[in-house]
Amino acid sequence: MSKVMPAILRPRELKTNDRGNGARTTPLVTRKCGSTSMINGITAFDPGAAIGLHKHNCEESVMILDGQAIAEIDGVRYPLGPNDTTWIPANVPHRFINASETEPMRIFWVYASIDATRTMIATGEEHTIDAEHGHKPGASV
Repeated sequence: MSKVMPAILRPRELKTNDRGNGARTTPLVTRKCGSTSMINGITAFDPGAAIGLHKHNCEESVMILDGQAIAEIDGVRYPLGPNDTTWIPANVPHRFINASETEPMRIFWVYASIDATRTMIATGEEHTIDAEHGHKPGASV
């Protein structure tokens, strides 16, 4: 039986995925490092960038690392700044918007399930978060 080892993750050394619309995500804790119950990462937003309204099959928490954000959660918009943190229950529509037209914004996100999914509200299209990061669920990566 192999022992699962702790991991030290350095975002500057990890692959960043372009999500389009001025957003880029760097996965941190994933199956790849041995996690079996949660995933997290950092998403950077260009000035004025936003991601589409979506929901997840599990709880999510997001902390603003840098910049000014608008969290749109279940139709209500909340202004957020550095260290402000959200908790979003499963299946609640939400998105994050960079509130600045001149400065970048970064968030740190945590999903409460290794099998987290994202369902886009506009299209109903659903993907696993692993698939967004180029991993196949259950695959050894």
